[in-house]
Amino acid sequence: MSDLTRTDAGWMACPAHHQWLHDQGRRLVDFARAARVADGFTSLDSFGQRPDNAWADTMTTARMVHSFALAHLQGLPDCAQLIDHGLAALAGPLRDARHGGWFATAHAHDGNTRKQAYLHAFVALAFSSAAVAGRQGSAELLGDAVELLEDTFWSEAEGALLESFTGDWSACEAYRGANSNMHGVEAFLALADVLDENLWLDRALRIAERVIHVQAAQAGYLPVEHFDEHWQPLPDYNRDHPADPFRPFGKTPGHAFEWARLLLHLEAARTRRGMPTPDWLLDDARQLFHSACQHGWNADGQPGIVYTLDWDNRPVVRERLHWTLAEASAAAAALWQRTGEAEYEQWGQRFWDFIDLHLIDREHGSWHHELDPHNRPSARIWPGKPDLYHAYQATLLPRLPLAISLASALAQQPGRQHAQTD
Repeated sequence: MSDLTRTDAGWMACPAHHQWLHDQGRRLVDFARAARVADGFTSLDSFGQRPDNAWADTMTTARMVHSFALAHLQGLPDCAQLIDHGLAALAGPLRDARHGGWFATAHAHDGNTRKQAYLHAFVALAFSSAAVAGRQGSAELLGDAVELLEDTFWSEAEGALLESFTGDWSACEAYRGANSNMHGVEAFLALADVLDENLWLDRALRIAERVIHVQAAQAGYLPVEHFDEHWQPLPDYNRDHPADPFRPFGKTPGHAFEWARLLLHLEAARTRRGMPTPDWLLDDARQLFHSACQHGWNADGQPGIVYTLDWDNRPVVRERLHWTLAEASAAAAALWQRTGEAEYEQWGQRFWDFIDLHLIDREHGSWHHELDPHNRPSARIWPGKPDLYHAYQATLLPRLPLAISLASALAQQPGRQHAQTD
């Protein structure tokens, strides 16, 4: 990667770099095809195989539907049947036929019947992308998911998503999470395009203002992850389980990168629709990116971005996760696209050099999902290679406009015909 010749337009816009991203994305999609199982999609091991005890789960299935829809819209072959397989799973074994909503696993195989905002945001994103791809039945499923987001998860009083409910929706968890709300913003950006409704951008702005412009700003622009039901921070949350994959203790630099990119998408989307767009969206995106680079990159003296930091910005969990680097590269590309400033291009090249050197698995395919503090493959937090979504999106985002969601942007590429319902 580092030997690519820069053009007058810059390294980020170099045709050779864009071709490399395209080729890398196609390899990621091809690797992920093996995740198909009877009830949806499952996690693959580090060799790209399905474990003997593999079963479908909603997070993987929803992310796969979204990703294969993007691949279909991009023009990659044999993705339509994979989208449809995932839609059938989300309409069937992954769905709670009695109480509504979606389980974490097919038929609640793991005994968990809770309804989580995090999962429902990904379900809505999957249906929205499938709808853009023209897949049969996706619009009806999207309507069901949107109804749940609006009527149950969205709190108008709080301007944010409630975290989770019991399986019968009778009780709400006394916890508020930045992670679920971040992916709510991502889903809302897509819904604004697919449904052509500005209110989703207003809801996204309210979440961003609460979680980033107020709370993260008070914490040095590294997002606070955990709150009580009154949105008071919980600084000791999961101190005894710091490496939790979804609710880790302390600060998570990777989420600062992810939020930075989403703020720029939100700014561009609102500007495109002629909506009031506060200056702080760009300012906060810059601050988030700079804080994550300052405190996350090489934080322990080794190359890479650590998973978590404590409240004094000291490394806690030193593993390097692939999604963090994917989001860092995408945020650098977004900030460079928005500002044209060379420092973001330089960071982007630095991140992709690290990905190329340490994360891409040229022997077994895809990316190593986790590295230890010495950048050797490990499996403390994320065993195997279950995730197509983060890495694949990282290959697409630098080549697409900021103002519309990924599926809509791919569907509107010059010279591309409307997706067929084959």
